[in-house]
Amino acid sequence: MRRFSWFNATSLTLGFAFLYLPMIILIIYSFNESRLVTVWAGFSTQWYISLLQNQSFLDAAWVTVKVAIASSTIATVLGTMAAYVLVRGGRFMGRTLFSGMIYAPLVMPEVITGLSLLLLFIGIGLDRGIFTIILAHTTFSMCFVSVVVSSRLVSFDNSLEEAALDLGCSPFDAFRLVTLPIIAPAVISGWLLAFTLSLDDLVIASFTAGPSATTLPIRIFSAVRMGVSPEINALSTIMIGIVTVGVVTASIVTKRSSIAQKRDEQAAARTA
Repeated sequence: MRRFSWFNATSLTLGFAFLYLPMIILIIYSFNESRLVTVWAGFSTQWYISLLQNQSFLDAAWVTVKVAIASSTIATVLGTMAAYVLVRGGRFMGRTLFSGMIYAPLVMPEVITGLSLLLLFIGIGLDRGIFTIILAHTTFSMCFVSVVVSSRLVSFDNSLEEAALDLGCSPFDAFRLVTLPIIAPAVISGWLLAFTLSLDDLVIASFTAGPSATTLPIRIFSAVRMGVSPEINALSTIMIGIVTVGVVTASIVTKRSSIAQKRDEQAAARTA
């Protein structure tokens, strides 16, 4: 067994410090009493109270939440369907083109994606707003859901679905009653990933958002250009907390589902 050397420990510590130390500093200074974000003047929660009274931030947050929920839900449905076709569809005409179109947004620069969507919306005469942002976020987040669900379907035991079909279930009922509950952790993880990507997106939203719809990242970016205020630190801390809760929840759900699945497999093995 390879020992955990001081070099590995130092590299791991420096790596985690590089990733998380700026976030920790941001969280600490969100409770700073001073208006200057680099000067500590004592503990205070006044900037959280001030943030709740800032109507422009609240409106942008509400738009972001609506867009994230709608786009992640649509992306989860479409991504799950695409993953099922890719894994279970076998060889069919246009499969290579279909898989390439699904995975293209993974490697496509966000600027190119945002610009192409902007030209599309202008070409078809669609006014930019919440609806166009939802379409844009669904387009690039659907592929992430497809990758997550595909990895679970590859390891799925097809005999369970075949047994349901032999017992009289229709293909849709077999998917609904057998396949979907088993791959549910991957579907939930895909939804949370799509929700986080939508919540964080700035580049694509800046191309597809209109004057009537401003997301929170766009609002923060516009405010930071005029100087960082303690309210932005407080808002960023809240966003970090939301994402952390989502990641922890997804990890707990996945772990419990894995434990329950192993327990069921052991019970089936003992029965056999």
